[in-house]
Amino acid sequence: MPNLSQKKRDRMLTFLKMLKDENKTNDEVLIAIGEIESELTSKKYGLVWEEHQENVDLQLLDNIPVFSEVPEKEISAIKNGDYNFLLEGDNLHSLYLLEKTYTEGIDVIYIDPPYNTLNQFVYDDNRVGDDDTFKHSKWLSFMKKRLTIAYNLLKDDGIIMVSIDDKEQASLKLLMDEIFDEDNRISTHHVQVRYAEKSLTDGKQVKPVMEYIYIYAKSINKCSLNLPKEEYTDESFIYEIKELNDGSHYFIDGQEVVVFKKGEWSIEKKEKPNISLLKETWISGTIYSKMSYGQVVKKYIEPRYSTDGTGCLYKLIGRGDDGLGYRYYIGPERKGATRCKMYSGMPLDRVEQIKSGNGAYRDVPISNLMNFAPDFGNIVNEGGVPFNSGKKPIKMLKELINYHPNKNAIVLDFFAGSASTGHAVLSLNQDDGGNRHFILCTNNENKICENITFPRLNNVINGWGNNKGMPANLMYYKTDFVAKDDEYIVNSLLNHIKEMIQLEYRIKVDNIKYKIILSDEDADILEKDWSQCNAEHIFISRDVLLTSSQKKLFDKVNISIIPDNYFNFELKELGESW
Repeated sequence: MPNLSQKKRDRMLTFLKMLKDENKTNDEVLIAIGEIESELTSKKYGLVWEEHQENVDLQLLDNIPVFSEVPEKEISAIKNGDYNFLLEGDNLHSLYLLEKTYTEGIDVIYIDPPYNTLNQFVYDDNRVGDDDTFKHSKWLSFMKKRLTIAYNLLKDDGIIMVSIDDKEQASLKLLMDEIFDEDNRISTHHVQVRYAEKSLTDGKQVKPVMEYIYIYAKSINKCSLNLPKEEYTDESFIYEIKELNDGSHYFIDGQEVVVFKKGEWSIEKKEKPNISLLKETWISGTIYSKMSYGQVVKKYIEPRYSTDGTGCLYKLIGRGDDGLGYRYYIGPERKGATRCKMYSGMPLDRVEQIKSGNGAYRDVPISNLMNFAPDFGNIVNEGGVPFNSGKKPIKMLKELINYHPNKNAIVLDFFAGSASTGHAVLSLNQDDGGNRHFILCTNNENKICENITFPRLNNVINGWGNNKGMPANLMYYKTDFVAKDDEYIVNSLLNHIKEMIQLEYRIKVDNIKYKIILSDEDADILEKDWSQCNAEHIFISRDVLLTSSQKKLFDKVNISIIPDNYFNFELKELGESW
């Protein structure tokens, strides 16, 4: 019984005491009650909270959510280009519908959910009620429903990133571990969001300047991050080693090693680097314990320390990727020490890249410490709309989204707020020539979608002030509902099939290039008008029975069967079908 509040536990214990009083002579019953009491009072570890039902859950009991297109807010800036989507409505309903079209179809999810801090946010940002004895249960219930669907939406190589602050970061981490598995946790990023001198303390002794981003993979074994790159130069290659005699040769497990004792070798540090010189690497710490260099030292060099003494040079024959045919190691300088140094030449592929004049670049690990305090401080003008407290810097979001290597990624943000994620996607595409697309979900409390989210996307696409536009196509949907007791429920749902097709295929069904056939009558009409038809893709219900002549005609274009999973599940529950 992990999600049991203290109030409920006390009520249950009171009831058990009453049962004990009524069964004082029944040893079997008393033993059973004692075992139950022990379970109720024992210390529970991990995430402990109560499930809470939202109003949006109650809406689903009697209604089926659907999307309704808002044509007047469509933006078409790229001819024949794929569409991005802005989904207005509670994100639980949007996610419910996205599950029908994008299960295992999303590459990147970034969300900035309410922090539960009483600050202004369009979703209820104070999810603590009088009946919430754990103080975090409403927020956790709220998040779990949405994160569970998010897990289903991610591709196997997909990643999810969630911003949070101190108030709920511990709870969120445990929840993410539960849903995505802690083994799939990639990183906890620490983000400086403000300068200490600009941080309000309200009499507190600590100035909060950091927030967090939890990053998880759907499957860590299938996730490969797009690592940042840095220029590879010759600046570290400044050492020259000279052998003053032939040294002494020995073999360990087939490895030839030449040892030069003190006075039999020399090393010189040059003033100017050169690709023909050597680089120094200390074999200590994690390099010694975990890297292959350390294993080489343990296996081939350390066994000689007691024999050769300190300050020796070891030449391992047949090692390295620098074309030298060997690799140098210098043993400890004093007795009892374990640290040693390795000297290697520049890898041949790097040499060729540098010689080509185009430069050489290498992947570097991602840092989990990010300083975006300046960007948070200058966020006011981004996107040409207000809403500072709900914005995240474009620079930060671009870096996060770019962790996924797919330049054609589908990026989802179901707490879209001021549309910072959509802005970042288009900006990143502009930078690297990518073709990423976004799906943004937000409700319209306080008119945020109408007054903030959509205007910003319009600004970004068409330009504002001195900022040039980043052309893209956008379709605007509102969440609507079809009552389960609707007398004409099949037809009511069929009226919203177009939106589902557009969302899944990221197209505009224009009844010219793209056509929908939902009935035999639709097929007959299309056949009659075929000579005037320019259709390239037809979406057809599996219940439509095409005639042989229709099959022959339609075979000339792409045919897609409309999936049953759009609304058939709901209809079957009601004893209906199309």
